[in-house]
Amino acid sequence: MKILKAHNFYLIGGGEDQSNHAEMQLLKKYGHQVNLYTENNENIKSLGLIKTAVKTLWSQQSYNQIRELIRNYQYDILNCENTFPLISPSAYYAAKAEEIPVIQTLRNYRLFCLNAYFFRENRVCEDCLNKPVPLLGIIHSCYKNSKAGSTVVAMMLSTHHLLRTYQNQVDIFITLTEFAKNKFIEGGLPKNKIIVKPNFVDPDPGLGQGEGNFALFVGRLSEEKGIETLLQAWQDLGYHLPLKIVGDGSLVELVRNTTQTIPSVEYMGRQPIEVIYQLMGQAKALVFPSLWYEGMPRVIIEAFAKGTPVIASKLGSMETLIEHQRTGLHFTAGNADELVQQVNWMLNHPRDWQKMRLEARLEYESYYTADQNYHQLMEIYHYALQSAKSK
Repeated sequence: MKILKAHNFYLIGGGEDQSNHAEMQLLKKYGHQVNLYTENNENIKSLGLIKTAVKTLWSQQSYNQIRELIRNYQYDILNCENTFPLISPSAYYAAKAEEIPVIQTLRNYRLFCLNAYFFRENRVCEDCLNKPVPLLGIIHSCYKNSKAGSTVVAMMLSTHHLLRTYQNQVDIFITLTEFAKNKFIEGGLPKNKIIVKPNFVDPDPGLGQGEGNFALFVGRLSEEKGIETLLQAWQDLGYHLPLKIVGDGSLVELVRNTTQTIPSVEYMGRQPIEVIYQLMGQAKALVFPSLWYEGMPRVIIEAFAKGTPVIASKLGSMETLIEHQRTGLHFTAGNADELVQQVNWMLNHPRDWQKMRLEARLEYESYYTADQNYHQLMEIYHYALQSAKSK
């Protein structure tokens, strides 16, 4: 099969980039021809605001180039990962003009939220969900704290919702969790076009032993990740269990300052994946205190692969990914006292926790391996091709 991927890289790389690369490598491993049509947000500097705004709404360049690629290489499918902002929804129209099916993977909530997180002022916010024009998103400057930028994104969303681009030009949407699927249905996407396919971890990092007497946080150090909740909880927990923090972000100075007042909190900065996997395998638990819905955090399934249970917010995707007292524990998002209670439960139930390590590993083996993901993806592609032929 010949597959054309489309992906717009952000200035700061993240899980979307990793997942797209992993999926491309998986398809190549199984003998498929996969190529990537790409844009990069570094180009925004040279374009300026007006040209960027125009491209966000409709990129004639993407439309022309994608049509030409499909004609020249006879691709069977266009699989879009992220078209925002520079590729634009014109990619869908290009594929439809060449009569091949379009699949859009939904890794965030950009279709209904200017900042893609459903998160504002340190809380979940759905003010713009099901609004034809996301005016509140403009008023609150939800896209990068910029009214101009927010207006551009709002224009793009409103225009393509009005044109029913997402309903008519996309054949299948891939969501990562059941929670995300239900949220997109609530937002108005056709239920019959949405299929759940999670991320995967490959190669298998192998089962760890959990012999380290510490908890681990891995991720972006920013408000929506619940860093303040984490540090507040460790004011009580620091006497019982050390905490290692891996990552970088806007709250790095807060983390560094906390290490001065709570010696059992260790900040390790950014680390290569090999070191992260080693730490995951040693940790008693991965702590994931996020305050927003999340897409599908790779770090959770990486922890499962290492056999490390996850103590996470009972919110959004975390609630569906983690089964309480089987593959991890839940606490109310933003509630440091409940996080303390769940960590203490873990410390007071070592036998149960050891069983949960095995269950976490089983969860990875059952749902998040590369082979399983490949077969799911092929089912989606074949379904899209059959549906296109029947129209």
